[in-house]
Order: sequence, then structure tokens, then C-alpha cells
Amino acid sequence: MAKQNDTLTITLRFGTWSMPMTVRLADEYVYRQAEKLIKERYNYYTSSYRNQSTEMYLVMTLLDVAVRLKQYETSMDTTPIVERLRPLLAELESALDPKKKE
Repeated sequence: MAKQNDTLTITLRFGTWSMPMTVRLADEYVYRQAEKLIKERYNYYTSSYRNQSTEMYLVMTLLDVAVRLKQYETSMDTTPIVERLRPLLAELESALDPKKKE
């Protein structure tokens, strides 16, 4: 359970919106970086695709960030590596099995 002094109240700003939040002190940097990423992507879409609604810019930004997250998750998926290592692990276990040496 977090102690009272382990939290911090911060205000994230997106355009004219302010969002006060209480976050764990250890997570402040992540929230600030998330705010920065959202602002960067939002600014990119507003400058690249003129005359869209605010909602459209928000959806574009949301989709961009979600795609980046999924790409990161996919790149961090170790399942293919584990599957390739299983036969090697089985071979090592077999070679090191003391019952087979007797």
C-alpha cells in the first residue's frame, strides 16, 4: 500500500484542457513522457491534416499511440524465441540427466 508521501499531484495539459491527477511519485516521469508524446503526435496531425475536427485529431492521435504500443508489444514477444529454444533445452536436459549416464 502506497504511503501518502509516495504520491504526487500533477497537472497534465492538452491544448486548453487541464487534467489534475494524483500519481505515484515513481510514475511521474512516465506520465510526463506520455503527455509529451500525445502533444507531439497531436501537433503532427493538426499540422499535416488541416481543417479536421478536434475529435478527428484526437482519434488520429489515439490510433497512432495505440499502434506504437502494439508494435512494441509484438517486438517484445518472446514466444518465437522460446519455441526455437525448447529443442535445445530438451537436448541439454537429456545430456545432463544423471540417470542416462549410469
